[in-house]
Parts: sequence; C-alpha cells; structure tokens
Amino acid sequence: MWAPLRAMLRKEFIQTLRDPRMRVLVFVAPLFQLLVFAYAATTDVRHVALAVLDRDRSVESREVVARFEHSGYFDRVANVAREDEARSLLDRGEAQALIEVDAGFGAQLAAGRSPQLQLIADGADSTTVGAVVGYASQILRADAGDRLIRTMRRRTGHAPPATLIELRSRAWFNEDLSSRNFFLPGIAGMLVTLMTLILTSMAVVREREVGTMEQVMVTPLRPWEFILGKTLPFAVIGLVDATLVLVASIGWFHVPMRGNPLFLLGAVILALVTTLSMGLLLSSVSQTQQQALMGGFLFLLPAIMLSGFMFPISNMPPGVRELTLINPLRYLIEILRGVLLKGIGFEVLWPQCLALAILGIASSGLATWRLRKTAD
Repeated sequence: MWAPLRAMLRKEFIQTLRDPRMRVLVFVAPLFQLLVFAYAATTDVRHVALAVLDRDRSVESREVVARFEHSGYFDRVANVAREDEARSLLDRGEAQALIEVDAGFGAQLAAGRSPQLQLIADGADSTTVGAVVGYASQILRADAGDRLIRTMRRRTGHAPPATLIELRSRAWFNEDLSSRNFFLPGIAGMLVTLMTLILTSMAVVREREVGTMEQVMVTPLRPWEFILGKTLPFAVIGLVDATLVLVASIGWFHVPMRGNPLFLLGAVILALVTTLSMGLLLSSVSQTQQQALMGGFLFLLPAIMLSGFMFPISNMPPGVRELTLINPLRYLIEILRGVLLKGIGFEVLWPQCLALAILGIASSGLATWRLRKTAD
C-alpha cells in the first residue's frame, strides 16, 4: 500500500540532494545568511564618529567633550578650528556628529548661568540621529548633576540630599535592548520560509519541464500521496534548517530561550506545512522553474515587509494592516519572538497557531484542486 509513496519520497530526496552544490545551498546557505544578517541587521548605535569645534578651550569645555568620549557611544575623530572644516567632515561622512562650543562657555558655567552647546548630527539616517541626540541628552544631564553636587560640596562641605525624583526604567523580555535579540527570531522565520517556499514552488514545475509529469501520473499514486511525496522531503529539509538556525541563534548569538522548545517545534512544523502548501500552490500555477522562482520572490518581498520583521504592524495604515492577516510569516515571527524572548506558550499564542492552521488548510486545499486540474 505504501510502496508507491515510499518510492516517491525516495525519488524526491535523491533528486534534491544528489548534487553536492544543492546540499550546500540547502543546509549551509541558511547558516551563512544568518551570520550575515545577524551582524549587519542591527539598530544599536555605537562608536559615533564625533568632530569637535571648541572655541572656548577651557577646562569646562574639555570636561564636557571628555564625557562624550568616555561614554562609549562617541569616538572623537577630529578637532576642527573652523565651521567649513566641520561641514566638510560631515559631507564626506567622516564624522556623524559635531559638538560646537562657543567662546565663554566655561565663564558662564563658573558664573552659575546655563551656557549653550550645539550638537549637529547627520540627519540622513533618522534612526542614528535620534539615538545620537538621546545619548547627548543623557550625557549632559549627568554632567549637570555632577556639577551641582560639586558646587554644593564646595559651598557647604557636603553633598546635597537626594530630593529629586529619580526615574529607573526597565525593559522586559530584552533587558539590554539588544536589536540582535529582536531581529534574529525574525531572520530565522524568514530564512525557513524562503527555503521551503522556493524549493516546493519548483517541485511540480521541474517534473513538467523535464517531461516526467506524465510518468508520475500513470503510477498508482493517489492525489494525496503525490502531494505528500512532493512536500514531505522539503518539510524535513525545512525542519533541519530551522533547527540549525535556531541553535546557532541561541548558542552563538545568545538569544534567550525562555519558552517551551516542544511547543516551538510544533509551531515551526505548523508554519512549515503552511509555507509548503503555498509553495505547492505556486508550483501548480507556474509553467517553468523560472516563473516559479520569480513568483516565490514576488511573494516573499511583500511578506517580509508586512510581517513586522522590520516595521511594527501597528504603525501601518488601515488596509495594509488587514493585508498582513493572510501573511504566514507574520504569525511565525510572533511565535518565535514570543517563545524565545517572552517565554509564553500556546495559552497566549493560540490565535497565531489557529491562523497558521487556517492558512495551511486553505492553501493546501487550493493546491490540491489545482494539481488535480493540471493532471486532468
């Protein structure tokens, strides 16, 4: 009874993995892409190239500039004497920020007044300039607090009592606010979706192009066996890729694993069924492997943009937010982030699992109908 299905599965595994280059693409490429994305996809701002235009040259101005250098966020790259030199550094990208201290800065501080200090940042990258301004505000607030304490100690002989309200903030789930912890679960979901969708989308088309589709159809395979034989090998490959990527994320990049690994495994399998069904549907409507490949990328690019991987779904306009409801990558990323970072399980993530199941049933049913129509 199971002999035709076993033969189909064996054929698919041999056909997919017999080429050594294909094995490298299937198993090594996802790890390589993970490394590239993990080191490149980060919004953490460190080592901002800083230029200094100090017209005052006082002890106070040097202390303020030194605070910027010792903060760990800024690296002084140049001391300039004129504004045109500073503009040139910013234009060439050799400096990302400029501190400009006017003459009389130290004298005004000594007199108890509030002097002005100008920070000019390269606004081409809005994310970076926002972080630079935030870092500068923190540094100057700390400097002002220290100066107040020193002044009071000098006048009264002891430090002032802590009468100001102190705000202590805490971030849950990602205590260090590491963008890598935020991005890597999304990258894992993206890579698994990419591999399974592209491989499956070319499965049926390959049979049609090489002229073996008719030979497969005259075998005693029933329709569901044909579909299972086409998808199960890629499901195994996708599960292996998912395991490799997640193990590398947790072991090498230290992404926390706070949830239940068995639930995560089940959710990944459910997502694989959905993406495999969509790939099979894409394969059934394509005439050539080139069409299937282009169709896969045509689906993947909007899916990534509308998944919440880079941009919050809540910030998207109405209409676009509703479009994300049919995107399986959205639900997979929410599950991965929820299990890895928050430690939540099925009791919270059951809507995402249900959505993946509905999308998988709908796409597999449509793919089965298309394949039967193609066979007829």
